[in-house]
Amino acid sequence: MQTNPPVFITGGTGYLGHALITELLTRGNRVIALARPGSAHKLPAGAASVLGNALDAASYAAQVPHGATFVHLIGVAHPAPAKTAQFESIDLASVVAALAAAREAQAAHFIYVSVAQPAPVMRAYQDVRARAEALIRASGIPATIVRPWYVLGPGHRWPYLLLPFYWLAECVPVWRASARRLRMVTLAQMVSTLAAAVAQPATGVRVIEADEIVRTL
Repeated sequence: MQTNPPVFITGGTGYLGHALITELLTRGNRVIALARPGSAHKLPAGAASVLGNALDAASYAAQVPHGATFVHLIGVAHPAPAKTAQFESIDLASVVAALAAAREAQAAHFIYVSVAQPAPVMRAYQDVRARAEALIRASGIPATIVRPWYVLGPGHRWPYLLLPFYWLAECVPVWRASARRLRMVTLAQMVSTLAAAVAQPATGVRVIEADEIVRTL
């Protein structure tokens, strides 16, 4: 009887990671999550924890199960132009470490949450995410890259006020493509998209844009 490969998650105590782990456990997946010392208690019950530093592959690589699906969710909270240095030191550095750990474990599939590209603002953030995507492509590991622009949910609700402008923009042909690429998605839609990617691994590199994310629910 074939069983699903274990899922190893970085960023499992965060906004998106906690919700995804809960969903994967509901679906019967075995989940192992990286956590900083003292933070493992924040993981959903049922997830196994590995203590380590997301910026240092050597601190956790040996504990990534062989052939696992590797989901990388590390990133600076609430990205803003003033956090440019952190995009390099945290977002990009953590991807370098994650890919090293994934290669050592011969991960079967690498899932990465990037950002919609191109966009008229947050250029430094987009640049770092694009460079991370290039590293993932060069790794040779089958990968799914998910590109939301903004994820609506608890604590992330103020952009709901902008939804009428998105609907208007989609009615104007010259703005339509940008509006769809930069459309906001919900936390539930992101979780559904990522869980589906775990269940249906890519064979090469698959990119999921916002327009596809919203169709998952």
